[in-house]
Amino acid sequence: MTSDLDRRCEERGIELSYISEMGERSVVGDDTKRALIEAVGESVEASSDAGGRLEENRRCFIPGWLAEGRAWGVTVQLFGVRSARNHGIGDFEDAARLCELLGPLGADFLGINPVHALFLADPERTSPYSPSSREFLNPLYIALDRVDGADHVLSSSERTALCEGEHVDTAAVVRAKRHALEQVFATQADAPAFAEFCDRDGTGLEDFATFEALSEWLAAQGYGAGWHGWPERFRSARSDEVRAFRQAHASRVRFHMWLQWIAAGQLADVQTRARAAGMRIGLYLDLAVGVAPDGAATWARPESYASGARIGAPPDLFNSAGQDWGLSPLRPRAMHGADSAFSRDLAAAMRSAGAVRLDHAMGLKRLYWIPEGFDARCGGYIRYPLDATLGVLAEVSQAARVLVIGEDLGTVPPGFRDLMEEAGLLGYRVFYFETEADCRFRPPHGYASQAMACISTHDLPPFLGWWRGRDIAVRQDLGKLDAEEAEAQRTRRAAARRHLLEALAEEGLVADRGKVSDLLPDDLAVAAHVFLARTPCRLLAVQLEDLAGATEQVNVPGTHKDYRNWSLRLPRTLEEMAGDPLFRRTLAAVARERPRPLR
Repeated sequence: MTSDLDRRCEERGIELSYISEMGERSVVGDDTKRALIEAVGESVEASSDAGGRLEENRRCFIPGWLAEGRAWGVTVQLFGVRSARNHGIGDFEDAARLCELLGPLGADFLGINPVHALFLADPERTSPYSPSSREFLNPLYIALDRVDGADHVLSSSERTALCEGEHVDTAAVVRAKRHALEQVFATQADAPAFAEFCDRDGTGLEDFATFEALSEWLAAQGYGAGWHGWPERFRSARSDEVRAFRQAHASRVRFHMWLQWIAAGQLADVQTRARAAGMRIGLYLDLAVGVAPDGAATWARPESYASGARIGAPPDLFNSAGQDWGLSPLRPRAMHGADSAFSRDLAAAMRSAGAVRLDHAMGLKRLYWIPEGFDARCGGYIRYPLDATLGVLAEVSQAARVLVIGEDLGTVPPGFRDLMEEAGLLGYRVFYFETEADCRFRPPHGYASQAMACISTHDLPPFLGWWRGRDIAVRQDLGKLDAEEAEAQRTRRAAARRHLLEALAEEGLVADRGKVSDLLPDDLAVAAHVFLARTPCRLLAVQLEDLAGATEQVNVPGTHKDYRNWSLRLPRTLEEMAGDPLFRRTLAAVARERPRPLR
């Protein structure tokens, strides 16, 4: 007999148990059930998998030329781009120039990290996957030399100082760019196009700008950038005190609205220039799976987010304690409708893109919620109304004519990848993980066609770093691995290197399948990319970090202040890379395997 507690869970889409990545059934405890019931709140419609073929209005946009064809492009962590002209952080002009460099070489897209708004008042919060809002943009990506008058505010010595070092000095960049843009704002605040932008985005834009103004004002008084630490009277976007603040600080609120106008215009310009450079897709943007609990999104639309839970992942082969991502989940009901938070976030991501990647795409069907006061081992899955989520996703995708890529790594529900394919979503295939039962690398013909292939991701080492075992050394230095486990991982990595050479040799890409060198020669890097280019995957993504010879990873999961995540710069400037032999050889080889049809 079903208990009252279990019945209440079922009404709210709370799964009573789940199958872990290790194939074991985990039963959700009663205390977790009660906490999840409180976090979910109202009952929701149960998720449906819609048997049979999905209707056309439940299928995402796929351009006709890609339905049976293949393409390739380059991805990069935009903040880490060095160039002769930027101001200490990669920006939208760097992205545009990259498109203009790569398009004539045969690339059809440029993928960049999420460019969502973070916390200007707290430069230490640098993760693009923990945004204040997914609907608005990070103004640090504004290119000062594309804003009339802004480039001349900073001296050449100030710009040079911002560009020094292996890591972005985010605090210094914030100070410098904010100062330069403040000086220009007074002369451009009355532009007719700006007024039209404000009218189009309406209340949402004004709420976001109010949050930004409040955040910097209160942070200056020691309260912190996130609203959880603010005085009670400012914790609601609809309070009388917030209305009074908005009126008293109208100019500052308008400044933050203006920053969004400038950023949106520059991002749209990147897509325009990408298409003009011959790219058939253009910009490929990334949508984070959730938002920071104390950011602008939860402050302005608290009804859309669960305040008593965080998103994460259950224990798996790589994380025995599970993962707590510290993000607020959307409530299941916030996935419905044209004006839902989900729809608005999607529309914002697709406005200036040809493709969008959904981080943790399994969130369309279910998310792992960790109730407040519990650790990641004691969470549970919440079902989402799949018909509704796919319907909204397909509607926005078709309207914008934007391709959707679903990041389907980790604990994937049975049948979910089949559903993704039916819904027109491309999957995500990472070379390091594509192995057979005997740990040998899967041959090119063994890859799925409805997917995007890549060698690595932002959470993993670049190819050269993987080959040299830099990720193992870093985790050992950080105390994440003891000597015994580190040695075991090095042994496994040595075997993986041998398997790689065997796989490349079977494709005729290297002559000697037995040699394992401590140094990665350029021809091995080229061969690995050609190997992936031969797969039937619709898309291939080449990391700019690999083309630049990087060895360190941008983000080491499970670390915070002990590793400088989300700030690492590329080892070469764009200007240097453009003429680099490895850059040219790799992309030429990929283009030969995946030629763009003549128009």
